[in-house]
Amino acid sequence: MVDHISERRLMRAELARRTGCNLETIRYYEKIGMMPAPPRTAAGYRIYDDAHVSRLRFILRGRELGFSIGDLRGLLRLVDRGTQTCAEVKVLTEQHLSDVRTKIADLKRIEKVLAATAAQCSGEQVPECPVLEALAS
Repeated sequence: MVDHISERRLMRAELARRTGCNLETIRYYEKIGMMPAPPRTAAGYRIYDDAHVSRLRFILRGRELGFSIGDLRGLLRLVDRGTQTCAEVKVLTEQHLSDVRTKIADLKRIEKVLAATAAQCSGEQVPECPVLEALAS
């Protein structure tokens, strides 16, 4: 039989272990209001529950997908008010996807320039260096 009380009452270290999140990151998310303040025991210890675990996993997955703190705040506001629609979430997601595609295009351009510049470099012990010349120009 599973003890549901112990599953719902977690100390911060256990929340960190269950989610793979750093303790300081949890504190930060609480400080900026992305994580709700957990109730405290009589001794003052924070006690987290399954809702905290789910919310933190949501935030962490969003960060893995490159959503900014601001983007995630927007998504969480939609979730928190309980009236979110797929259309609203899609708008935010498509904006983020557009930003990601722009970054990918920029990285491809940077890769092309760096590869061409590195190919011009002899790698020998000479004072002339095409890489430094490209950076200086």
